[in-house]
Amino acid sequence: MRTAAGLSPAVAAGVGRTALLVAAARAIETHRPDALARDPFAEHFVRAAPASAGWPVRPEQVPAGEADPLWGRLGRYFGLRTRVLDDHLLRAARQGVRQVVLLGAGLDCRAFRLDWPPGCVIHEVDTAGMLTFKQAVLDRIGAAPRAGRRVLTADLRLDWSEALLKTGFDAAAPTAWLAEGLLLYLPAAAERRLVATIDRLSAVGSSLAYEVKPGVEAPRVRASAVYAAARQRTGIDLLALFDGGTRPDTAGELTARGWTVATHTPYDFTAVHGRGPRPEPNDALAANRWCFATLPCPSSGPRP
Repeated sequence: MRTAAGLSPAVAAGVGRTALLVAAARAIETHRPDALARDPFAEHFVRAAPASAGWPVRPEQVPAGEADPLWGRLGRYFGLRTRVLDDHLLRAARQGVRQVVLLGAGLDCRAFRLDWPPGCVIHEVDTAGMLTFKQAVLDRIGAAPRAGRRVLTADLRLDWSEALLKTGFDAAAPTAWLAEGLLLYLPAAAERRLVATIDRLSAVGSSLAYEVKPGVEAPRVRASAVYAAARQRTGIDLLALFDGGTRPDTAGELTARGWTVATHTPYDFTAVHGRGPRPEPNDALAANRWCFATLPCPSSGPRP
């Protein structure tokens, strides 16, 4: 597939390039015989951007296979994360939720590849450059969404609530919110504002799935092969992109607002699915937490 040089600046550097990293991992996962998730659109994004046109998109293009710290171990992490969050969103939809919001949607193609029940609407929120690049690639390959799809250009560090409401978002209906690979890069104050906004716009029955990495990792972890390989082979310095300030207690904040929060390590789901990354010494994935919050019906009185 020819590259889209004129449309790629938003995904050429910084956090934008991490969307390509995840897309490459999803492409490789798609072609594994024991794939945890399948995303037939992912490799088209990787090939369309000059920054990633030479990256692997199939397992046989990774010489070290599962032992490769970047496309093997970290790639399998993203494959597992994709599957777990797919399951979470589809479970919410089967339980009657018809409104999904993908915050920092990046190159997420869940609106196109998942089997949504009738009436579902997927809201994708990200920067203008990212969404323009994404749409250009999707148009080129003739992709059609399998649910209602609405895109919103917004800076998630600022106020985006009114813009979301103008897209037809219904704050009186339960929502499945997803912040996949987002909070790690936000300043603490922006994370707190985002959580407060989600809470304000959420009806009873809503859920929020998100990923966090509390604290700053030890120097021996920061020197791990995963971070070094990402920096040397893709030009992505993940450690420089992670916000270095004290992280907020988002789970505690949600609990105080009346949400019920379950926190897991990725390895909890490796055990469930029988494949995925496993712990290792000086582990760059050990601190990652996948959190699932729900807003249940209060037993009595108003919400906190």
